Amino acid sequence: MQSVLRSVRGPADLKRLTAEQLGTLAADIRGELVHSVSRTGGHLGPNLGVVELTIAVHRVFDSPSDTLIWDTGHQAYVHKLLTGRQDGWERLKKSGGLSGYPSRAESEHDHVENSHASTSLSWAAGIAHAYSLTGQARHVVAVIGDGALTGGMAWEALNNIAGGRRPGAEGRACPDRNVVIVVNDNGRSYAPTIGGLADRLASLRLQPGYERFLDAGKQALAHTPVVGPTLYAGLHALKAGVKDALSPQELFSDLGLKYFGPVDGHDVQAMESALRRARRFGGPVIVHAVTRKGNGYPPAENDEAEQMHSPAAFDPETGLPTGPASVGWTSVFAEEMVKVGAARDDVVAITAAMLGPTGLAPFAEAYPERCIDVGIAEQHALTSAAGLAHGGLHPVVALYSTFLNRAFDQLLMDVALHGQAVTLVLDRAGVTGNDGPSHNGMWDLSLLGIVPGMRVAAPRDAVTLREELAEAVAVSDGPTALRFPKGSVIDSVPAARRVDGLDVLYESEEPSVLMVCVGAFGQLGVAAALRLARQGVPVTVVDPRWVLPVPAALVDMARAHRLVVTVSDSGRHGGFGSALSDALRTAECDVPQRDLAIPQEFLDHGSRDDVLAAAGLTEQDVARRVTEWAAALATSPALDPARASDEQAR
Repeated sequence: MQSVLRSVRGPADLKRLTAEQLGTLAADIRGELVHSVSRTGGHLGPNLGVVELTIAVHRVFDSPSDTLIWDTGHQAYVHKLLTGRQDGWERLKKSGGLSGYPSRAESEHDHVENSHASTSLSWAAGIAHAYSLTGQARHVVAVIGDGALTGGMAWEALNNIAGGRRPGAEGRACPDRNVVIVVNDNGRSYAPTIGGLADRLASLRLQPGYERFLDAGKQALAHTPVVGPTLYAGLHALKAGVKDALSPQELFSDLGLKYFGPVDGHDVQAMESALRRARRFGGPVIVHAVTRKGNGYPPAENDEAEQMHSPAAFDPETGLPTGPASVGWTSVFAEEMVKVGAARDDVVAITAAMLGPTGLAPFAEAYPERCIDVGIAEQHALTSAAGLAHGGLHPVVALYSTFLNRAFDQLLMDVALHGQAVTLVLDRAGVTGNDGPSHNGMWDLSLLGIVPGMRVAAPRDAVTLREELAEAVAVSDGPTALRFPKGSVIDSVPAARRVDGLDVLYESEEPSVLMVCVGAFGQLGVAAALRLARQGVPVTVVDPRWVLPVPAALVDMARAHRLVVTVSDSGRHGGFGSALSDALRTAECDVPQRDLAIPQEFLDHGSRDDVLAAAGLTEQDVARRVTEWAAALATSPALDPARASDEQAR
């Protein structure tokens, strides 16, 4: 780590640096980001793009007294480096290491653990209003970028920040809300941002009259013997006046928000000048900063697909990945989705600004007119999918499981209530691990289980993923979902036989325990059963394939066993175990049931294997717990309905 960066142990140190030192600091930060992320993986491109912007924010405002909010939080690595967190990057996103997002446990400078997009402005509105009502003269700065302004919640907040009046009050709304909104406009989320808003921002960014003036101003500064802060601030004030005359900024000013910009987000002095004016304004302000994602690192600048948004470990010299290549669940879905599109011209695909990460890029290339990117707008994605289905098409909406949370009302009231044939494909279901508590997909079965008419499949391998996707899009009378985890996929976990749609993966002679394994836990269940067989515990391992609603055949199978054990990566409350327990009670099947699942809590970041191990979801843990429960049944007739009935008869 270079000397200038090492000398900055907190924001106060930044304010003592000269202009030359600031340039060196920016280079130091980029070097450290590339060096660290190349070893661990992480969000590189977004952070390379906000180096100067973050330096300027910390030089103008007084964190942690002033509240800084990052939307989305994956662009906060530079903020971490400038707030005393220069150590621990070798364990970024690993157990015991730094989080990939703002973390209140790490620093007082992190107020909001913002890792889902488009929420920062609502946080800022609420915090600033609280400061006003309690007489605290503090500023709130929300840095919103990477496509987050395409989310509807951001515009709900802008509407409130700009237009909300106190009951009975007149005049300009909320002048005492010291909210500074920094729009980090890099024109991208994972990929180039799409839609009318993106086009409008581009028009602000590319005003020819403004650009000519900015270029002339920079040339004038270059030939000025002494460039002091006053001269620089004066030039930028003049620039703003000329820009306003050339191109009034209706997009934000019509909402009642003061607008400064566009500003070169890679020019620390320009950013400082705009931010100081915003700080003095005394009301809600937009500072429009134009940046380049991946700036300063050629492999990221030249990556047209994602600009190294979130690479795995890579060679810092070339930018090429260094880890072993493997086939992932997403890749199998991507390949199969193209085949589905070829067979069914009524199938359309919807993505929420994640064309590549959710595996829809090949489909979009093959059938561009049948692939829709709605931006970071999961609510709109689901209701527009209902409309597409109503119009005679079959939409496939591909989301990360954690983002389904944001569209629950639309799924319930627009898709399910209307019986629309929409297929959800939920990538990264269950434990994802290193992105931390906000990104684990452990909530989906709990949510989907209360939606009337919802059918949910959980493939255990590549073969069943292909099968179940075909089955899902064949459903024409209601919604379906297909959920699968993050990471590499097993080609096949073969079934010994199929019974009424259930796959029996392993069975002993006269088994006493029925182990029901959801999705990718099928392989683990077979391995645990082999261990149990060596210990004299006979087990049947079954994969329900379609887990919701609980298949009637699974209830019938449970009747033939003395103990039922579920193994799933959903939360305990409302997850698959709860659904099966309810089905058994409804059918008056009194077989004891035990559930191995994710504890109902926010899980710390770490590798997927580490998180599963901490939750007791390993082959060894499953075998041990089943052995203990089977032993308890053998010694306690009251726990075993069949034995209790025998003893009563005697």
